[in-house]
Amino acid sequence: MVNFNEIQPKDFAYSPFRLIGEDWMLISAEKEGKVNTMTASWGGFGVMWGKNVAYIVIRPQRYTKEFVDNADAFSLTFFDDSFKKVLGYLGATSGRDEDKIGKSNLTVQHTDGIPYFAEANIAILCNKLYAQEYKPDCFIAQELNAKWYPDVDHHTLYIAEVTKILVKE
Repeated sequence: MVNFNEIQPKDFAYSPFRLIGEDWMLISAEKEGKVNTMTASWGGFGVMWGKNVAYIVIRPQRYTKEFVDNADAFSLTFFDDSFKKVLGYLGATSGRDEDKIGKSNLTVQHTDGIPYFAEANIAILCNKLYAQEYKPDCFIAQELNAKWYPDVDHHTLYIAEVTKILVKE
């Protein structure tokens, strides 16, 4: 098992703009003993309802959505640049079609029953608090709806409490 140190959310000094938007992350959850993951570049961190939270969005056709919907918790993992090709593969390949985690050579480990990857630099463990599908009529900037949802496959927004932040030793 790879060693991680737990840090407090107030000590998390990484830019979410870089981590999520440029470096990307894996969203991972477990369902019936099987782990699935997907690459994501949209989401964020903040405070909601007096809790430290992460928010993510997942389109309805993504296989990982079934896993997140059926679990109480999920992880967000972040890697160094040497994993960019692996993250590209994990984002473009469905776990419905093949054992993409096995083919990626990433190692699943668990803390508090939540799966994440030993090769990550950062693992953020989250308990779901809220989920809601984006609605076309709620867009104030309707051009965003037209640009990002021409197939009417609106994301589901998940807000989750950050329960642990693990940083590689």
